[in-house]
Amino acid sequence: MTRWLKISLKILGVLAILIILIWVAGSFYINQNKKQVLNTILEQLNKNLNGKISAGSMEPTLLKGFPGISVSLNDVLLRDSLWAKHKHDLLKAQDINVSLNVFSLIAGDVKINRISINNAAIYIYTDSLGYSNTSIFKGKEANQKKPASKSAPLEISKIDFNKVSLILDNQKRFKLFSFDIDQIQGKIEYPDSGWTGKIKLKTFVKSFAFNTRKGSFLKDKTLEGTLSAHYSKAEDAVIIDPEKLNIGGSPFKIGAKVDLGKSAFAISIAVDQILFKDVAMLLAPNISSKLLKFGIEKPVDIRGNIIDDGSGKYGDPLIKVGMTVRNNIVSMLPTIRLTDCNFDGSFTNQDTIGGIIGDENSIIKLLKLNANYFNAPIKVDTFLVTNLSRPIATGLVTSNFPLSNLNNSLGGENFDFKNGTADLKLYCKADIDHFKFTKPVVSGKVHIIDADIMYLPRKLHLVKSALDINFTQNNLSVQNGHFQLGKSILNLNCTIDNFLNLYYTAPDKILVNLKMSSPQLYLNEFLPFLGPREHKSKSKSKNSIRETTAQLSNVLEMSKMNIQLNVDKAIYQKFIAKNLNADISLRSEGIFFNKINVSNAGGTLTLSGNVKQDGNSNRFMLNSKVSNVSVKDFFYSFDNFGQNTITNKNLKGYLSSLVNISGRISNTGTILPRSMDGKVIFNLRNAALVNFGPIADVGKFAFPRRNLSDIQIPKLDGTLTVKGDKVIISPMQINSSALNFNVKGIYALGNGTDIAMDIPLRNPRGDENLDNQQKREARMKGIVLHLKAVDDEKGGVKIRWNKDHD
Repeated sequence: MTRWLKISLKILGVLAILIILIWVAGSFYINQNKKQVLNTILEQLNKNLNGKISAGSMEPTLLKGFPGISVSLNDVLLRDSLWAKHKHDLLKAQDINVSLNVFSLIAGDVKINRISINNAAIYIYTDSLGYSNTSIFKGKEANQKKPASKSAPLEISKIDFNKVSLILDNQKRFKLFSFDIDQIQGKIEYPDSGWTGKIKLKTFVKSFAFNTRKGSFLKDKTLEGTLSAHYSKAEDAVIIDPEKLNIGGSPFKIGAKVDLGKSAFAISIAVDQILFKDVAMLLAPNISSKLLKFGIEKPVDIRGNIIDDGSGKYGDPLIKVGMTVRNNIVSMLPTIRLTDCNFDGSFTNQDTIGGIIGDENSIIKLLKLNANYFNAPIKVDTFLVTNLSRPIATGLVTSNFPLSNLNNSLGGENFDFKNGTADLKLYCKADIDHFKFTKPVVSGKVHIIDADIMYLPRKLHLVKSALDINFTQNNLSVQNGHFQLGKSILNLNCTIDNFLNLYYTAPDKILVNLKMSSPQLYLNEFLPFLGPREHKSKSKSKNSIRETTAQLSNVLEMSKMNIQLNVDKAIYQKFIAKNLNADISLRSEGIFFNKINVSNAGGTLTLSGNVKQDGNSNRFMLNSKVSNVSVKDFFYSFDNFGQNTITNKNLKGYLSSLVNISGRISNTGTILPRSMDGKVIFNLRNAALVNFGPIADVGKFAFPRRNLSDIQIPKLDGTLTVKGDKVIISPMQINSSALNFNVKGIYALGNGTDIAMDIPLRNPRGDENLDNQQKREARMKGIVLHLKAVDDEKGGVKIRWNKDHD
């Protein structure tokens, strides 16, 4: 060991002994002079206070502050001068440990190295007029007319908080900050520029409300980490350098600047790969409740700022949040779910600079958005949701995709797309009521070509379909529509006024004006409209596209449609019509034929009526005027009107008639037996009754030499009344080539046939040279057979004498 090393060790040993001796002396001094030291400490702490700090007792805690001297102050109270009025203690602590500089203690001027506040409550209160109990720190000189003290300000190197409740209650500006502090450790240095320090904290946030009327930020969240801070005298501001701070278990990079002179602050926040809902839950309820309507499934990167200028002008702090979303799944509204979603998003509660801060001036921006919607790729340069008190969404949507992309999303419940492409460019604007689109305004176009679509609820299969859908404000129009349903071809154009407003709120008020033309229609291919919809079992899983298509399907069923139809040829079973012009209305309850004009069987037919859905069959009502049609072809076309008394095989000639009839028709288009009810008034010209059974049966025994298989009838007027399975024949005089006779009664499809026939044996050919008056007078002269056709109890008809004839 060298000589100098030995000398150095001796010096260090002497210094150590000296320090211990001084510490022992200081400790002895405190122990012997507790009251005096306590008064000295309180005097030091009360220096320049506009109020009073008091302590119930003091005990030395010698080892805690080594090499300094440490004392424990018990039952400490810090009250401002107006405490008696507001009753809020600025500080109430069970225990405060104070570490003293031993040399200053011996010199009689106490200097505090460290204060530890334990099991305490700090309440910083500002009343509705702006008075704060922190005015205790403004100094007594502020209220006295004497020069300020030249004593040095109190400087404390270390401050610790343990189990401390901290409340900042500002009644004037409706602010409430409340923390349960588990631990705060601060180390402070005092350069000429101000002070610098490091703060290690662990605290629970009970309230962080910038506006108590709108709720708290960071509600029930834990803050933990270390922050570096410094105070700038030049700026009169505390600056917290950006450091990582765990908030609710997530690592945030937090920085801040607090302007003490203006009571203003600015907080910067940055966090990577955090769930959007976790960030939203850190905000006040009036903001988080809106943001949580938007769902983002995967973590995102977020940057934000919270700023309060201290003026109290706005009440709420200014919030700016930026967000980066990549390859994510986003639920924007109950019916919108975007996959493979990318955008840069932002939120602020002051869209218009200088305007108010709050929901009314808030905006959500999604920039350069591209995603898949219903498996269709979409792009939106800018999507905005403004005024979160009454949200309005706007955006320009573009897309081009094969329609088959929609099938997986649709789930095969309403539509099935097998072919075709869609190209769309739509500008959309809509109110969001309870975060559902209402009062939408859409402008733009959707172009669909070569589509193969199955509408499953009614089993309608459309092929080679194309159309242009144009949106102008609230109206919708379809142009250049072309559809093929089986062998039927339809070309259409239509307009729907006020469509978008009514789509969500009152689909039953939607009126579609549709103009259609066709070279050929096979009406049986449209029979699915007569039947009830087929409802698929609902999927238990929620799917926004299914909800949307269900809504669209509901609109299609509930809306009203007026159709102007022009068809070159319309075919239904045996009915063939040409030059069909129709005014038809479709309603949820059925089909209404307002007016139909058609050429058929060499004549014309005018028709009105309706078919209404009613369970497994449908009620129909028809009013018809038939002019100069071939009766044979006409009866054939209408399948003999559901009866087999007189069929197309029994008739020749030309028919004009008025028909008023109702009945029931099946979902397959067949008239149900015994369902008919109505009246047919007819006129036949140049007619013939061919092989009509009841007449032929009479001829077998009464007129064996006359040709009753082909009875020529130049003219016949009559009325048939149909009631269920019975046809009531009003009294008719039939003048024919074979015989003249009168007929009336009932013909029944089941039981109940009762037809009276008065048949003179006089041969009409013998009266051919008579004039019309003479023919009428001679018609019933001679022998007249009075016969009756009745049931034969075997399902047929038999002829017997009519003893009770007129």
